[in-house]
Amino acid sequence: MATSELHEQIAAARAYEDFFVPSLFQQWPPVLAKAAHVAPGMRVLDVACGTGVLARELMAHVGTSGSVVGLDVMPGMLEVAKQIAPSIDWKQGTAEALPFSDQSFDVVVSQFGLMFFPDRIKSLREMLRVLTPGGRLAVAVWGSLDSIPAIADEVALLERVAGRAAADALRAPFVLGNKSELELLAREAGVGAPIVNTSTGTARFPSIRSLVEADLRGWLPVMGVVLQEETIQGVLAEADRDLGAYADESGRAVFSVSAHVLSGTKS
Repeated sequence: MATSELHEQIAAARAYEDFFVPSLFQQWPPVLAKAAHVAPGMRVLDVACGTGVLARELMAHVGTSGSVVGLDVMPGMLEVAKQIAPSIDWKQGTAEALPFSDQSFDVVVSQFGLMFFPDRIKSLREMLRVLTPGGRLAVAVWGSLDSIPAIADEVALLERVAGRAAADALRAPFVLGNKSELELLAREAGVGAPIVNTSTGTARFPSIRSLVEADLRGWLPVMGVVLQEETIQGVLAEADRDLGAYADESGRAVFSVSAHVLSGTKS
């Protein structure tokens, strides 16, 4: 990887950690830890760990007698993760070919990563492969875009002002929003006794502008879509008008979000 590309990835990862983790992602790790029955002494793998918000939570659950490994495909994400939590074991790799031996972990988790794996069935089977017999799997995905009107309206804004590629990058996290299809996917992959539960959370951004700017400067570059500054300013200029209904009395962007948590075992 070229140095300039790595620097761009690190900048996007820092924006992700600074904007999205406190506003959106940090509320879900306790939900995953509970669904996976994480306990002291366990060996846990976090697939598609990003900057490590879930892995850091899991360290508190496994204690000094356990271990957590965070795996991600993007070096920039891992570099930021290492800076925040150097004691965690961070590895680069893909979900479709996990660089671990069979039965290496008691628990495998993944928070909002499955939607982006090129081969979801193979990825789930790899997670099962590295689990010990009876080990638990817990995977979180976002609910459907229709269930989160604020983001649906933001997608429409991006499509109109920034184009289809930008809008599709924002649509991408919500493609596994159908619970029945998610459970069918799990069964096809061989997950034992799969259950899909839906949890509701709250997104809290300092303002409408900060919500949209976080996506434009943080999320879209992670997805490989880098907009010209003129286009970014064009989107921001219309954001308050199009998304103003989601601002509270203090001007913060506050809205409900839903996530499906798939859990099961290695038979």
